[in-house]
Amino acid sequence: MQNAYYKLVTVPGGFGVHLFAPKDGGEKIVTQELVNYLDNQKIPYDLSAIKVAAESGEDKVIMLGDGECPKVSETYLFTLSPDNMIAVAKFTPASETGSRMSYDEFIKDMAFRQIRNGIQTEILKKHFEGPGYYGIQVPVAKGQKPRHGHDAQIEYFFNTKVSAHPEMAEDGSVDYFHLNMINHCKEGDLLARIVPEDKGEAGVTVQGTIIKPKDVRSCHLNYGNNIELSEDRLSIRSKVSGHVMLFGDQVFVSNIYEVENVDNSTGNIDFDGSVKINGNVASNFVVKATGDIIVNGVVEGATLEAGGNITIARGMKGMSKGILKAGGNVISKFIENSTIEATGFVDTESILHSNVQSGSDIRVTGKKGFITGGHVQAESMVEVRTLGAVMGASTVVEVGVNPALKAEYIANQKEVAEIVKTIKNTQPIIQNFTEKKAKGARFTQDQVDYVKKCVVLLEEKKKELEAKSARAKELDEIFAQNRKASVRVTGEVYPGTTIIIGDVSRNVQDSYRYCRFEKVDGDVKMLPL
Repeated sequence: MQNAYYKLVTVPGGFGVHLFAPKDGGEKIVTQELVNYLDNQKIPYDLSAIKVAAESGEDKVIMLGDGECPKVSETYLFTLSPDNMIAVAKFTPASETGSRMSYDEFIKDMAFRQIRNGIQTEILKKHFEGPGYYGIQVPVAKGQKPRHGHDAQIEYFFNTKVSAHPEMAEDGSVDYFHLNMINHCKEGDLLARIVPEDKGEAGVTVQGTIIKPKDVRSCHLNYGNNIELSEDRLSIRSKVSGHVMLFGDQVFVSNIYEVENVDNSTGNIDFDGSVKINGNVASNFVVKATGDIIVNGVVEGATLEAGGNITIARGMKGMSKGILKAGGNVISKFIENSTIEATGFVDTESILHSNVQSGSDIRVTGKKGFITGGHVQAESMVEVRTLGAVMGASTVVEVGVNPALKAEYIANQKEVAEIVKTIKNTQPIIQNFTEKKAKGARFTQDQVDYVKKCVVLLEEKKKELEAKSARAKELDEIFAQNRKASVRVTGEVYPGTTIIIGDVSRNVQDSYRYCRFEKVDGDVKMLPL
């Protein structure tokens, strides 16, 4: 493929411009470029003739004038990309009486234009030492774009998502027996390692300006007991055989305390780690664990407290005294006459006459999927098949506010008020002392010491106020995210049910099916799923 180009030539009776036709689909001559060229050389022309000839794309010679052909050296049109990463030249051949530009002359021109990096030497020498590249954009200099690296990453060699909801079978049943909630590890097992950050490589423009790659972040491994850090500080291994967990960004390994049943044969359990109970937990017993608690049987009227998740394969019979408290999630076949507090989600097939609090969402699914009686609270969503009962059992469902965070927010505001009061009382003391000292007043050592204590107190209170204000802002953002909290009913909701969303409530008067409840324009509205 050859683009069209032009050249001043000698013709009978004078001189003209030869328009060389494009070949094999090449581009035609740009009329304005040719016009600008002739204007620069102060050569008169017939614009109409020039335009017709250029647009025809044919090989033609246009008469320009009598006399000798002007001596015009080889020239070029120079273009620099907006990002200064590539410079191109479109060469125009010398007239028949003119001379070609040399490689050295062109390089000097580039230096004058401050083009000093990435000169395409081979291409340019081929042009100047050969017949030349005319009618095309010739890359004369290319910059080097920066190669951006990546942040350091931590690669974990165990399942970090053990808090997944139990899977539902095609028949609607939920398998609470095979949840795979335990990450077994053996002594010496590799748990995690750091993939170091790649800082990338700097780039440079054709004018020599250095372009730095994007900043990247390093990271380090956070871990608890029973874990060994490698000498290069890039990997960790387990020092014991047990259970590995990831809480936030911190890796923990603990031995698992495993028993058949919790009853008179074991007494209460308080274990620094995870507890696995293959059978049942009898009434009035207490099981506490800093990790997870897994029960393969039934819990009857007992108290279970876990720093992680609580999983009960066959359900919770609270007998109006059973309590479950989890720093993570609660998963139970059913919940009956119990009190539940979960920082994470709650997943069950039914909730009967129970008080349930979740810092996330509550899902009551499966074949039964009902909530009847009691008070159910979730921060973001409650999803249930059947809500309430035909007989009108008092059932309250509340979403949109995390009870623990709300209490924290109220306490935070009270503390901020006290801090502000202390600051207002302390500032005048310091200001009065400073003004009197400037006027030459003398003070006892006790007075000076007292003012120094006030200065220290003021700085402490300012820092406390900054921290409290930041936390209040974080809580406001969390509350704002929960404005879309909802109650979803995939089956039927019965009269006698109270639905609370944030600070507004609604008493359900009629039966509805396949609907959701959300806060809209200050009211609890019933909307279709």
